Amino acid sequence: MRRVSTRFAIAAILCASAALVLPAQEKKPATTKEMTIEELFLKSVEFQVLREKAFSDDYEMKMNALDDLEKKIADGSAGANDAQAGFVLEYLALEGSARLNRENGRVVNYFPEVRRRAAGMLGRLGTEDAKNALVRVLLIDDEPMVKAEAAYALGVTGINQDNEVVQVLAYTYDHEDPTKPDNNFAYAIVLAIEKLSQKTSGGLTDPAGYRTLVKIAQGNYIRTVKTKALQVLDELKATK
Repeated sequence: MRRVSTRFAIAAILCASAALVLPAQEKKPATTKEMTIEELFLKSVEFQVLREKAFSDDYEMKMNALDDLEKKIADGSAGANDAQAGFVLEYLALEGSARLNRENGRVVNYFPEVRRRAAGMLGRLGTEDAKNALVRVLLIDDEPMVKAEAAYALGVTGINQDNEVVQVLAYTYDHEDPTKPDNNFAYAIVLAIEKLSQKTSGGLTDPAGYRTLVKIAQGNYIRTVKTKALQVLDELKATK
């Protein structure tokens, strides 16, 4: 298949993700029978309550919404309602990064722990929309622990059509500040590439993944991170 460049692949993913964040602006053809996110919420009182918790300005209420979603994902009941669950999780994963609320010039909804937990659950949800949301989080968030969680979660989804996710991981790594190496983020990148290589039919074919692993193996990281990068490189070579 024709491989799309990193820049255009990222742009396409962001456009797809933006459509989920603003469902009210999406125009559906008159002939389609697909229900909108709003219509899906109206059919489920439970998810209406969940959405209101997520939209609350209160940190504890948002965490409570995540607790509810955690249970649904753990027992498998979120699968039948993955559109609603994904919508709420993406909303929370962008809380304080893509969407800022200010009072008297001060951001009042900067909740990194909310974003981190939501990113992890998006990975476990594993849908195409969840993958797109995680790409957006990875590209725009400025909190290291959130970026690391989003990177790892992308590996958990196992979605890597045309190696687009590997390209995004490599792109994000290359744009990190080299003077501030982050062991957690580098390790998350390595684990994500490993998971994607195991789940991608035919293995990884984009050299960006190999280059990223080599850079991490040679980087200023603790031994555990560098050793893992070398191990994954060996695994990739063994599959060829």
